[in-house]
This record gives sequence, C-alpha cells and structure tokens, in this order.
Amino acid sequence: MKTKFTIHDLAADLQVSPGTVSKVLNGKGNVTEETRVRIVNRAKELGYVASHSARILKAKHSWTIGVVFSDIALFGLEHPFFGSIIQAFKNFIEEQGYEMVFIPKRLGDQEQTYLQWAKNKNVDGVLILTGDLNDPEIIELTQSDIPCVSTDIAMPGLTTVISDDAQGIELMFHHFLHLHRKRIYAMSGSTLSRAYQQRTIAFEKALHDHGIARSANDYISSDGYGYQAYYDVATRWIKQWKTRPDAIMAFSDDIAMALIRALHDQGIRVPEDIMVSGYDDIQFATLFTPSLTTIKQNKRLIAETAATYLLQLIADNPLEKKLYKIPVVLVPRHSTSRG
Repeated sequence: MKTKFTIHDLAADLQVSPGTVSKVLNGKGNVTEETRVRIVNRAKELGYVASHSARILKAKHSWTIGVVFSDIALFGLEHPFFGSIIQAFKNFIEEQGYEMVFIPKRLGDQEQTYLQWAKNKNVDGVLILTGDLNDPEIIELTQSDIPCVSTDIAMPGLTTVISDDAQGIELMFHHFLHLHRKRIYAMSGSTLSRAYQQRTIAFEKALHDHGIARSANDYISSDGYGYQAYYDVATRWIKQWKTRPDAIMAFSDDIAMALIRALHDQGIRVPEDIMVSGYDDIQFATLFTPSLTTIKQNKRLIAETAATYLLQLIADNPLEKKLYKIPVVLVPRHSTSRG
C-alpha cells in the first residue's frame, strides 16, 4: 500500500488540478467551499496534510502560471493565431499539473501592475502572450524574480519563442521570383507590433538582396486593426499606384483577405492580374476565395516550446535566456497560381 501521497495523487483522486489542491492547502485563491472541504477532508484521510503541507509551503509552489495578454491590437483571444497559441500552451501545462490564470491590468475597480497581480496570485511563472515591449509594467515584470517567457516580445534577459519571420519573408520572395514576379509590393499591419516590424525589415532586406529596385508606393502599413481598417487602407493605396505590382505580400492572412477584396472592388483579379500571399495560415485561409497562399507558423510548437522553457525556469534549471526561432513553411494555394 502506498504510504506517501503527492499533490498529484491527491489531485487525481479528487479529479481537480494540482493548482487547486495547492491553493486550498496554502489557504489562497478562489476555490468553492465545497471543493475546499473535499480537498481538506481527503488530505486528512490520506495523512497528506501532516506529512506534506510543510514541503509545499516551503517550496512556495502554487502550480499556477499567469498569462499576460496586452491586447494592443484589440483583437481579443478570438484571433486565430493568439487563440491557438494559448490553447496549446494551456493543454501542455495542464498535462504537467499546472493551471493557467490571466493577469489583468484591471479587475473590477481594482487596478494594479502586472507584477503586483502576479505576486498577489502567487503564480510560479508568467507567459507574456503579446504586448508592447516599451510598456514599463511589462519591463518591470520581466526584470522581477518571477520566471517569464514570451511568444511575442523580445528583449535582453527574456526567453522568447517566435516564428522565424525573416525565413518566412524569404520563402515567399523565392516563391514569387520562381513565378517570374519582379514588381513585389507589401502591406503590413501596425509596426507597433514586433511581428510586423520584423516582417517589414525582412521585406526591405529581400528587395535589396535580390536586386529589386524600390518603387513609389511599394509598401504600406495600417495604423488601424481589423478587416475594415485593412480594406480602407488597401483601397486608398491601390488608387495611389503609378505602377501596378504583379505580386503583393500581405503580412497576415487577415490583411491579405481585406486586400484581395479591395483589389476585386477596383476591378483587379487575384491571381490573374496580381498574385497575393498572406502570413499565419489561419484556418479560414483554405476556405477563402481564392484559397490563400501563406506562410504557416507552427503555433503548437511555439506554445509547447515556450511552456517547456518556462517550466525549466520555474524548476531553476539552467536555460540561456535568448530569442528562440521556430521554422516556418510556405503553403502555396490558388491566390498565387498561374491559372
């Protein structure tokens, strides 16, 4: 018969998460009275409290990981890229016995910094899903003693896991050049976003490296977010062209879809007149008409790599805090076909 019971044993026995058990034994967190009583009574029956609560208190583990989602683009978690990342991250850490909580700036009438919320929730570590790298509260959090990883922000001393944007832009450039496209334009979202910044830099480098001369109006970025904002910017941009491109890189699938609609409304066919590509490979990219050539980001691998590194930091295992890049893949579809 088993004489020592771990927090995982107790959690499995009661069909709750280890984080919930830890909260009850440490007298912290929001747990229903019914659940609290069940855990306390079962722990006493197993002799868990007497033999193991001191170890838990000493370790100061809450079995909880906080998530910062600073939605500067106002996309919300329904955005297919961020939604997929957070779901894969949640699935991974739950298999390791952790639960996930969001760290807000404001909750009701209460407003605190990310670091204050993280400390109050007693999280073991934090995933910064997305945010502004110039936000002083995010900087404060990353410079604290709470382990942090990000799938968006890159700064010294922070472990960051992102797609290889330079590789993605280069893959698409080669795709267009293979199709004998030489007048290649680009449309970006707001360059407040790290991803759009890096894709813009990679686009400019690719033009230079392949000896393609810049032309007037060969690049545009949108300060606004969402389909309508992208459509309006694209419509104005198209009307400004003095020379029509034969291919356009859109730096997200959402942008590509709005751009294709704007081109259609101006009497320009895709791909017959202009080829258009996206970036992300969201689920709707295959359903859109024409189906969208795009760069596929491995969202699950990004999430699971970030989770693995965060758990290493929580366990005080050696890890070089740097930028880790996940390879991307070109997915050709009808929007860049020759007909």
